[in-house]
Amino acid sequence: MQLRELAHARTGDKGSVISICLIARRDEYFEILSQQVTAMRVTAHFADLVERPVIRYEIPHLFAFNFVLHRPENQAVTRSLALDAHGKCLASALLAMEIE
Repeated sequence: MQLRELAHARTGDKGSVISICLIARRDEYFEILSQQVTAMRVTAHFADLVERPVIRYEIPHLFAFNFVLHRPENQAVTRSLALDAHGKCLASALLAMEIE
């Protein structure tokens, strides 16, 4: 199944740093997300985008996680020629991740 069935997400960025907040749709999904949506898996999922490992912060009282991704400086919002330089679609890209 895709991650989007158990969670929703929001994205924000500043320069070359992207933050994706992943929120469980139901409290009981939090443990599944905790086990399956690791920093290592998110790093692999965005391997073509990030220049170093993703950092995961848990926000257990909100049943959420915040993932911090670092793009190369030449891919920063003000330096990129990419169509979606702000990375707003990355929340949807994360939600397409397959989980068990």
